[in-house]
Amino acid sequence: MEFSTESLGDDTVVVRGDGRLNMVSGPPMREVVKRSIDAGRPRVVVDLSRVPFMDSSGLGALISCLKSAREAGGDLRIVSPSAQVSMVLKLSNVDKILTPFASVEEAARE
Repeated sequence: MEFSTESLGDDTVVVRGDGRLNMVSGPPMREVVKRSIDAGRPRVVVDLSRVPFMDSSGLGALISCLKSAREAGGDLRIVSPSAQVSMVLKLSNVDKILTPFASVEEAARE
């Protein structure tokens, strides 16, 4: 899985994943988010539109990133999860904490 980042304003970063979010790609995602937070961007928007699959390890990575962002005074928002990713979020009740947004702009605005 590959990740790209894009800065939005002074304190927000968009992290885009392309591929499966699992035990292999979870640690690199955490590192990308950590670097962004350390660079002064604690508001993180994770675009999941190109992530067709997520397992429990990927879910753990998202939760870890959320915790890191909140500890730094920011937040983590998710955008456009696939049906499978939405199902994992719902079955684990994480959809109550990480409510999906329809677009990056909408997630970054609030």
